[in-house]
Amino acid sequence: MTTPSLNRRQLNRATLARQWLLERVEVSPLEASEHLIGLQAQLPAAPFIGLWTRLHHFHRHMLLDLLHQRKIVRATLMRATLHLVSAADYLRFRLALQPALTRSLQSFFRRGGDPAIQAAVVEEARSLLQEGPATFAVLRQRLAERFPELEPAHIAYLVRMQLPLVQVPDQGTWGFSNNPHYAAAFDWLREEGEPWPPEEGLRWLVRRYLAAFGPASLKDLQSWSGLGNLKPVLRSMRAELHLYHDEQGQELFDLPDQPLPPADMPAPVRFLPDFDNLLLAYARRERILPASYRQAVLLPPGRVLPTILVDGFVAGTWTIQRQHGHSRLLITPFATLSTDQRDELVAEGERLLTFLASQGEMGQAEVQILSPP
Repeated sequence: MTTPSLNRRQLNRATLARQWLLERVEVSPLEASEHLIGLQAQLPAAPFIGLWTRLHHFHRHMLLDLLHQRKIVRATLMRATLHLVSAADYLRFRLALQPALTRSLQSFFRRGGDPAIQAAVVEEARSLLQEGPATFAVLRQRLAERFPELEPAHIAYLVRMQLPLVQVPDQGTWGFSNNPHYAAAFDWLREEGEPWPPEEGLRWLVRRYLAAFGPASLKDLQSWSGLGNLKPVLRSMRAELHLYHDEQGQELFDLPDQPLPPADMPAPVRFLPDFDNLLLAYARRERILPASYRQAVLLPPGRVLPTILVDGFVAGTWTIQRQHGHSRLLITPFATLSTDQRDELVAEGERLLTFLASQGEMGQAEVQILSPP
């Protein structure tokens, strides 16, 4: 049997459909966080904007309530970066993702270290957090006193990568201040259940990734998760997956009965926040981010700018400029836009400003489209 081939536009529309970027949907933030397998959360406001651009009738308090109820948590997970995920997904996936966190630690400190000392640091941090949540400044100071032979930066990163932690939400506008408290994750989530065994969690993680981002390749899955050597996992699941090829002949995996919209399906303009997972979920990003724009969006060291989608593809960046009580949503397109595209961007930008204004984030505000660079 010949394996079906999918071109770039077909993959683009499939991804947009599964990311709820062809049409906003009417689901709860909790359901959305699980469908999307978390929301990138290096910046506190980003997950809120990511949900606003995908959901009907989303309001900030809906996500804040879930954070304070411990139904959603902010924690280090895929690619060793901060995400908002459901408490249930944290318990499903945290142990399965530990190899990615360990690899990140090893790459950060290439000289390694004494495993016995590292284990002692983690256990001491666990013991300190049993006294109650603490900021990393406090943890780092107390651990540095206990382990003077280690650099404080090494201690902090070691604890972040090796000890399951969640950030404790506070009264910040977007749920977290710049100096959050941390809690031992499995203690914080005790009422939600126990963590899943790694093997079970990993297979579930693969299925959920494909539901949210498929069809996708082995390299895509490894790039998104930060995990290496996932080939045996996909091989063991092969009988339950559908297979495709992209235009380069690369094998793509998918779940059965997933949406594959036609390549010419209209795609509305959308505003994506900083670090949106849509731009980080693939080894080959051309299905969303044209190669010629990559350096304008993905900045060193690891920064991902907020972007606009036009006809389903990244077509520019946006930022908000505040001055003397006045705010401007500045859109920088990468190429000349049609009149209809400009009008659509202005209308959607005004809706974004209305959402941000409802959180007390804006004074008087307007949308301005700049000239392409």
